[in-house]
Amino acid sequence: MNNNDKRKKIMLALILSAIIVLISFIYNNYIAKAEPISKSDFLFNTIVEIQLNDSTDESLIDDCFALGERYEQYFSRTRADSDISKINHAGGAPVEVHAETAALIRAGIEYGTLSEGAFDITIGALSDLWDIPNNQSTVPAQADIARALATVGYEQIEISGNTVTLENPDAMLDLGGIAKGYAADQMKAYLNENGVHEGFINLGGNVLTLGEKKKGPYRIGIQKPFDEGGATITTVEISDQSVVTSGRYERYFEKDGRIYHHILNPTDGYPYESGLNGVTIISDSSMEGDALSTICFALGMEKAKALLSAMPNVDAVFIDENNRLHYMDN
Repeated sequence: MNNNDKRKKIMLALILSAIIVLISFIYNNYIAKAEPISKSDFLFNTIVEIQLNDSTDESLIDDCFALGERYEQYFSRTRADSDISKINHAGGAPVEVHAETAALIRAGIEYGTLSEGAFDITIGALSDLWDIPNNQSTVPAQADIARALATVGYEQIEISGNTVTLENPDAMLDLGGIAKGYAADQMKAYLNENGVHEGFINLGGNVLTLGEKKKGPYRIGIQKPFDEGGATITTVEISDQSVVTSGRYERYFEKDGRIYHHILNPTDGYPYESGLNGVTIISDSSMEGDALSTICFALGMEKAKALLSAMPNVDAVFIDENNRLHYMDN
């Protein structure tokens, strides 16, 4: 073989290699990723939707739902075999739980301290008493509220390693204010570890976005309070962040002209009256947004702004009782 033939073969090999690289690039970036994939399921008593924009591997979504089922097994207050149910029905005896359950309870205690008790994860007895999702416009008797209030107090939780003890044997944990956010954060971490960096997780209104979208930021709508058609009152634009809203219009009943909603005050046992219809928190962590949206709703706008002023990576949208918007950008 002469030198010209060798050069031709080398050139041909280089051209073929370049064509293969080009085809691979086009497939991976335009064909394989042309259509997002998404799935929905029912977890944590709500609809969960996961969408991946830069992967066609549906097993990753299935793995996320499996994660959610595992956390429901740990954190649910209503499942008889969950860690939380075992603690709540132990009569004050120590209960060994999964490490993540113990960690989430510790986080709940920290948010109780941060809020000076406005957020309290031992509110389970009050939650059961009001049973807002199933309540047929019945306000509990004052005596029953007083009995439930006597069980509230996050300071009475003892944790040693993964063993949890409730000093008050009648106390009941309710992690509903942070469990969904924690689960969403863990799903996102799993997807990131497996190369997914564009898409979103919508865990019953806790929206957590993955990375930056190629066509610009994610636009997340905030519902107009009490609008039966589900219209939005405003939208926020985010990338690689979480949006969580707490409001008195999400789960409630009305009686004698008063709205009784699901965000209960651990001081007087009634739904909070803070002058707000809703609070939306934009942050890096969905669990943080979950807790802070409840805390800020409970505190009212001025105290909430004072609290958030020390959190530079957290923004907020407040909706007052007249549906006026108030923005806080840190």
